Amino acid sequence: MAKFDLKTFNPEAFGKYVDIVPKTRRNELIRSRAIRPTSQFRDTLKAQTGGNFASFPMFGRLGGKPQNYDGQTDIVASTTPTYKRSVIVTGRANAWIERDFSEDITGGAGFMSNVARQVADYWQDIDQDTLLLILNGIFSMTGAENENFINLHTMDISSSAEPNVGLATLNKAMQRAAGDNKQVFGLAIMHSETATNLENERLFKNLTQTDSHGVTRDLGMATWNGRLVLIDDGMPVIDLGGGASAFETYVLGDGAFDYDNVGAETPYEMVREAKTNGGQTSLVSRQRKVFAPYGISFTMKTMLTDSPTDAELEDSENWTLVNDGNGGYIDHKAIPIARIISRG
Repeated sequence: MAKFDLKTFNPEAFGKYVDIVPKTRRNELIRSRAIRPTSQFRDTLKAQTGGNFASFPMFGRLGGKPQNYDGQTDIVASTTPTYKRSVIVTGRANAWIERDFSEDITGGAGFMSNVARQVADYWQDIDQDTLLLILNGIFSMTGAENENFINLHTMDISSSAEPNVGLATLNKAMQRAAGDNKQVFGLAIMHSETATNLENERLFKNLTQTDSHGVTRDLGMATWNGRLVLIDDGMPVIDLGGGASAFETYVLGDGAFDYDNVGAETPYEMVREAKTNGGQTSLVSRQRKVFAPYGISFTMKTMLTDSPTDAELEDSENWTLVNDGNGGYIDHKAIPIARIISRG
């Protein structure tokens, strides 16, 4: 059995390691309330004897025009629409190798210990990148209904007379996307350039907490138009040329994405190669996860293998609004995903 730090290697222990190098990436999106953990996808895949793709029904609202109740007019029954939502499992793997000789000439620097302590944070970086790829795919969908969603759920002020976010920007963006259902949005995640502009304009409201002794402390968090603000320089920056940039701010609701760690048969393992390079050890890591945007389906139209590549996650052809297959689509106002594009 493989050894690690002179102990029997326990693959389940890796999630408990703490990165010894300070992180510069915040990964606020992957840790936010917009990501809702569930075991629904895992359970369904197990029930269908594995796989990487599953479809789930989404029930629509009651509709139909009522008839006149006058004792003479027949009552015509209508049925509730049922939509289909499809999700895909994204599988990723990586490995890190360290040579015995490196340990020998450095007096036992603990290179593999360093690797192990950073694995959990590494995958968190990858997960946030995956979410941003999915968002890119969603906001490039084609087809009339999909393009209508993109148009209404995007507020692009980057080329307007006032290209920076301001007092009314968020409220207008939420109303544009969801109308009278704008309360579905709960947070905005933005680049520090955008956040700094809002701070300078004093448009943030800092959250505080008063303890039992009456002492009020700043929580280091803020709201914008009543929505929690998350600041993360991992948010997309668009190069406009000539040294100009535009910044994407995502406005999301609780559970904008359903998330399930489906798991791999062997998520972590140590591989010992005694003769290669005089002896070396590899840490191999694998994961399979579902990130499913609410109200949007993965189509598999351009997927070539059993796990989508980064390019396939970003491909507009692989995403569509949830629909019934007969021209009926989910109401876009129910989807708690929107974006603001600004110069800051």
